[in-house]
Amino acid sequence: MSAKAKKRRAINSINLPTELLFQLILLLFCLTCIIPFIFVIIISFTAQESIRAIGFSFTPIATSLEAYRYVIKLGDQLWRSYFNSFFITIVGTFLSMLVTILYSYALYRKDFKYRTFFTFFCFFTMLFGGGLAPTYVVCKTVLHLSDSYAAIIVPMLLNPFNIIVMRTFFQSSVPGELIDAAAIDGSGEYTTLFRIIIPISKPGIATVSLLTALAYWNEWFIPMLYVRDAQHIPLQYLLMQMQTKVDFLVKNSSMIGAEAANIVSNLPSDSLRMALVVLIVVPIAFAYPFFQRYIISGLTIGSVKG
Repeated sequence: MSAKAKKRRAINSINLPTELLFQLILLLFCLTCIIPFIFVIIISFTAQESIRAIGFSFTPIATSLEAYRYVIKLGDQLWRSYFNSFFITIVGTFLSMLVTILYSYALYRKDFKYRTFFTFFCFFTMLFGGGLAPTYVVCKTVLHLSDSYAAIIVPMLLNPFNIIVMRTFFQSSVPGELIDAAAIDGSGEYTTLFRIIIPISKPGIATVSLLTALAYWNEWFIPMLYVRDAQHIPLQYLLMQMQTKVDFLVKNSSMIGAEAANIVSNLPSDSLRMALVVLIVVPIAFAYPFFQRYIISGLTIGSVKG
């Protein structure tokens, strides 16, 4: 019996109790990931009176759509911000991945003369940053990034961590002989990269793309710094502004009239916070199935030798 056959037989010989144990562990792990989000959804539909009476619960006394009605009152601005977030995420991810792939491919090529310098330059920026004040001055004064999509996309265009990940993926999954063979056949650098390297690197590219898309989708601090025009405000910054205003009214309700204080006290501050989480998480969660096949492939690369 060959070594491969023995190895395959050993893998298939896992007894039933052990398999059930592994499945139980995976089930518990999945529940720890899913139950908190289900709890958030339940709270978002919980009436404010129920939260005051019994706190957060899987079985609230009363349910309400008031939190979602409060968000819907934003009207056209809500849908405009949704569009802004999708546009910024899609365009930003594409441009960021283009820059990341070009940079990491250069670091991967051992015949690149300045490979060591640019690797150190990339790694150094992971450890030391210029700080918020210099970054703000460069973006506002030098690059004139203000009240535009570029003001949100450009500051996040290059991520040193993603570059290191992509370079490592190229090193572990793309053989150097493949590039040599392409060069012998007369392939240029860009042809080799876009027609040979990228098609066989889809798992790594998909994984880094998902991380980049999540970063763009969840970003609100950069819009707060550079965007004042409501036409360019993304969803996260808009909802953060709403939550801040509601919290301010609730905390300072004692300083206004009795009638106004009664109205403010009935604002769905707690359920609104959870409703905002649902509105932000659900759209990006639908993107995961499109990346799932490539992410799983990336995780299993190198786990089985031929």
